[in-house]
Amino acid sequence: MVYLDYAASTPVSEEALHVFQQLSKDCYGNASSLHDAGGRANDILTYSRQSIAAILEGEPEGIYFTSGGTESNLLAIQSMANGLPADRQHVITTSVEHPSVHHAVKSLERLGAKVTIIEPNQDGIITQDILKDALLPETGLVSIQHANSETGIIQPLAELAPILKERHILFHTDAVQTFGKVRVSIKELGVDAVSISSHKVYAPKGAGAVYMGAHVPWKPLYSGAVQENGFRPGTVNVPCIGAFAAASEQLILKLDEQKRQNEQLRDYFHQQLKMRQLPVRTLQNNGNRPMLPHIIGCFFEGFEGQYVMLACNRHGICISTGSACASGYHHPSPAVKALHVSDRDALQFIRLSFGSKSSKEDIDQLLHTFEQLQKEKKGA
Repeated sequence: MVYLDYAASTPVSEEALHVFQQLSKDCYGNASSLHDAGGRANDILTYSRQSIAAILEGEPEGIYFTSGGTESNLLAIQSMANGLPADRQHVITTSVEHPSVHHAVKSLERLGAKVTIIEPNQDGIITQDILKDALLPETGLVSIQHANSETGIIQPLAELAPILKERHILFHTDAVQTFGKVRVSIKELGVDAVSISSHKVYAPKGAGAVYMGAHVPWKPLYSGAVQENGFRPGTVNVPCIGAFAAASEQLILKLDEQKRQNEQLRDYFHQQLKMRQLPVRTLQNNGNRPMLPHIIGCFFEGFEGQYVMLACNRHGICISTGSACASGYHHPSPAVKALHVSDRDALQFIRLSFGSKSSKEDIDQLLHTFEQLQKEKKGA
């Protein structure tokens, strides 16, 4: 099988799998228990907080473990909004966010908050002017993704943060797609809260984290919760969290190397498209967009993305048509539509995403399949 869908999920690394297995066998106590077995489990949580906080350049007390990226976004946004004063109940987010962010702000809207959805410019970027135009005196919280999981477009968070800081507006970012792929620093980005997920960084599914600065006046979504300092209820998944920390540490050590590999694969893909004269255009062709190197968004002229994805699957190749959390909905992606493309073009969108095991041979097999599809169309 050729796997080119690392943006959806990653295989578990050997290091993470080893840690998960060892902790499952040797550290099975409940971290909330007061006996020694519970104490050992709590020690793993303490270490994992320190490890992931260090990667984010934050404080360990700011890490709250969750069950994954979706829950991280939901809890971060709703908990932060719960802590806002009555005169700051205006929340801003963008049209290109992950579905979990939209679910979170819709819940706030039903509870009486005012919500504004802003659109990026034609390059997919939220500019300072776009953000400023949406701000109101009662704005209390803004959530803007670090990078889009479908297009790979990176948002200029460090340019936006000072605008919000001077107005004492809280700033959350969904960094699920960027953590472990590029540098994610709380200090450099200037954000107050970050959401991340385990299964995007070669750890088992089932863990995530929210980082919130000590200054954030959050209030829990679930009253009476005692785990994670009241942030969420439920027994903490210690083996998965330990594996999450181990996988994150390994990935950060290889960050530059993997980035170079992804850039080489991206360049090779573009070279081969041109050489084979395939009617495929990519978002990377626009030089104005800062983009993640491991994600390539494409439009295959004359073919719907869903058809191309299924055809590749028949040939043992895994690609996607966008976010896995929005799969099953046959309509143009908001993230793609935001780039001012037609519905027809948006439906032709496909996404490739590289990872640790990706190779030029994988790309060759993919492009061979594209060539076969093109020949079949010409012969029809």
